[in-house]
Amino acid sequence: INPKKYKEAFVPSPDGSADIFLDGIAARNRALNGDVVVVKVLPPEQWKVLYQNEVSGDINERTLANQMVPKAPDVIVEARYNEDDEVIGKMKNVVIIFEQKHSRAASGFLKFLPNKNFAMFSPVDHRIPRVNVPLVDCPADFVSRPGDYENVLFICRITHWPADNNFAEGRLAKTLGQAGEIEPETEGIMTEYDVDFSEFSEEVLNCLPQDLPWSIPAHELSRRRDLRKECVFTIDPATARDLDDALSCKQLSDGNFEVGVHIADVSYFVEEGSVLDQIAGKRATSVYLVQKVIPMLPRLLCEELCSLNPLTDRLTFSVIWKLSPEGKILSEWFGRTVICSCIKMSYDHAQSMIEAPDKHFSAEELPPCSTNHRIHEIKEAILNLHNIAKQLRAQRFESGALQLNQLKLSFSLDKESSMPQGCYVYQYQDSNKLVEEFMLLANMAAAHQIYRTYPELAILRRHPPPQSKMVDDLQEFCDQMGLDIDLNSSRGLHRSLNENLGNDEYAAARREVLTHMCSRAMQMASYFCTGALKDENSFHHYALNVPLYTHFTSPIRRYVDVIVHRLLAASLSELLYLHKLASHCNDRKTASKRVQELSSELFFAVFVKECGPLDSEAMVMGVLDQSFDVLVLRYGVQKRIYCNSLEGLKAVHFRKVGKRPEMTLVWEQADPSKESTQQVYYPNSVFVINQHRFGLNKCAQEIE
Repeated sequence: INPKKYKEAFVPSPDGSADIFLDGIAARNRALNGDVVVVKVLPPEQWKVLYQNEVSGDINERTLANQMVPKAPDVIVEARYNEDDEVIGKMKNVVIIFEQKHSRAASGFLKFLPNKNFAMFSPVDHRIPRVNVPLVDCPADFVSRPGDYENVLFICRITHWPADNNFAEGRLAKTLGQAGEIEPETEGIMTEYDVDFSEFSEEVLNCLPQDLPWSIPAHELSRRRDLRKECVFTIDPATARDLDDALSCKQLSDGNFEVGVHIADVSYFVEEGSVLDQIAGKRATSVYLVQKVIPMLPRLLCEELCSLNPLTDRLTFSVIWKLSPEGKILSEWFGRTVICSCIKMSYDHAQSMIEAPDKHFSAEELPPCSTNHRIHEIKEAILNLHNIAKQLRAQRFESGALQLNQLKLSFSLDKESSMPQGCYVYQYQDSNKLVEEFMLLANMAAAHQIYRTYPELAILRRHPPPQSKMVDDLQEFCDQMGLDIDLNSSRGLHRSLNENLGNDEYAAARREVLTHMCSRAMQMASYFCTGALKDENSFHHYALNVPLYTHFTSPIRRYVDVIVHRLLAASLSELLYLHKLASHCNDRKTASKRVQELSSELFFAVFVKECGPLDSEAMVMGVLDQSFDVLVLRYGVQKRIYCNSLEGLKAVHFRKVGKRPEMTLVWEQADPSKESTQQVYYPNSVFVINQHRFGLNKCAQEIE
C-alpha cells in the first residue's frame, strides 16, 4: 500500500508480468500492507492500463513487473471504483486474505467524539484504517480533558473490521508517551512491526544452565577438537557484546596457511523443541536499534555463555581450511570444537595493524591479551588473513560478484539520556573486509556441506536477479544522469560503479546515488528449503554470483544459523517445517531491517531537531511531478522531498527536457518588494539542503 496515497495498492503478479494495481480501499477488502492475498483477475477485455503520465509518479516505483517495449503499461488496473469514502463498496479485487502478515497494531492519536461511547483512533501510518475504540480503554480524564492527549501516542490493536465499514474496531493496548520523543516512538515502531521486546519468561530462563559460573562438562570436552592452545581471536565493533565469530591463522611449513572460522555453538545450549528454542524461532532475529539491541536469546547466552569472550573456554562450531597464499582451498574440515580466544580486538585495533605492519605494538595499545600468545604472533596472523582476504575479494569480483555498500549513519549518544549528541558516516575499513571475506567463505562452505548431505532439507539463501522492468527503469535513470553503466550482469554493474563515474569532486556522490538506485532495483534475498524448490538454477545468489549460499556465522542473532548448525551436526528435521521456518525467518528479517532503518531515521530527526541547524550538500537522485529524491551527501541519508510540504514555496513547474525530468521551484521572499527566487532540480544536480525548509527534522514516522 502506497504510504503517501493510501488508496493505491499493488500486488506483484506471480507470473512476472505487470503488477496488479488495486485502486481504492474497497478493492483490497480489508487487507493490510504485507498480507498474502487471493486476487480475482478480471477478463482481459475489462482491464484498463495506465501509463506513467496518467498516474502519480509513485506508481512507477512499484511496478516490479517485466515491461514489454515500446508501449507496455506500467501497471494493469484490475478495476476502478468511485465508492464513497465512508462506506466500502461491494466490489472487491481481493477475494480473501490468505495470510495476515501485518501485526494489526499501530501507533497513533485519540480524537474525542461528542455523544459517542467510543473514541476515534487515527494511526500515524495512513495505510492502516481509523479505529473505533471504547471509551473505557481511554485514560480516565480523556472525556473531560481530551486536549491533554492531542500529542500523546497510543498503541491500538485492530480486533474486528466489518466488511461494510471503512472504520475498524479495536482496543487500546498502551499509552506510549509524547510523540516525537525517542522511547515512545521506538516502542511504537517495534509494536507495529511485531517485534517481541518483552522480557524472557521464567520458563524460558529455566532452559539455561542454572549452576553459575558455568564450565564446560568434561564429557563434552572429550567429544570435541581442542583448539584452546591455538592463537584464536575475535574482531568486532568496539561496543559489541555478542561475539559469535572468531578467526585463527597459522603458517604451515609448506608455505600454505591453516585458517579457521570458529562460530559460537549456540545449538548446544538451545535444545531442539525446548521452550527456549520455540521463542528463539519465533523471534528469528535480534533487532539492532540505534540505542539498544532486542536480543533473540536471553542475555546470559548472548553476552556470556555463547559469546566468544577473551580468555574464556567456549564451545564452537568450526570450519578449518588449508589455503594457499592466493586463497585457493586445498582442504576443508567441519566439526565441533572448543576454543579460548586470546584477545578481543576491535576493527580499529586490527586496522591499525594492517596500516602499520612494521610497528611494534605495546600491551598498553591493545585490550588484555593471553600470556600464551605474543602480540607479534597475533599481528602476523591478522596481516596474513588480510593478504589472503585481498586475494579472495579480488577473485570474487573478477568472478562476477556485486557489492552495493550504502553509507551507514552512526550516532554518538549521551551515556545517561541516550539522546543523540552527534552523527557520522560509519567507515568501512580493510579490517571489516577481512572479517567479511572469511565469513562469506564459511557460509559458502556450510551451504555446500549441508546441501551435499541433505539435498532435500538444506536451508539456503537465494538472491534472484533484478527484474527486467526495474533494470529498464535504472537504465533510463542512468541515461538521464549521462552515465555509461553496464547493467547486463552483476560483474558489469560492479565494474561500472567503480570505474565509470568520473574523477571530479562529485564522483563519490554519484557512486552513492547510483548505489541507492541499484539497491532499489534489486530483489530481496531470501531463505528457502531446497526440497521446496526443484530447479537448482533458482538457488543462485545473484549479488555473490555463487550457486549455493547460506547463513552459518551468526547463530547468536539469527535463528536460521542455529538450524544450519543442527544440519551440519547431522540433526534431521521435516521438509514442511523447514519450508515454513524459512518463510518465517524471511518475514522477521525484513521487519527487523525496517525497524533498524526507522530507528536510525528517528535518531537522525531528533539529532537535527536538537543540534541543528543542519546545512549540507545534497544530490538529486530522481524527480517526479510533485516530489524529488535526494541524497544528503554529508550523512548518506536518502530523503523524498514533497513539494506540498515545503515552507515558503510559491509555485512548482515540472517538465521533461528530452528524457531528463526537471523541476523548477519558485520561492517567496521575506521582503514582498523583492522578486521570487527560482531553483532548478534534475538528476545529478547538487544543491545545499536546509533542515527547516526541506523538513529534515520530522520524526521518523512522519517521514514514513
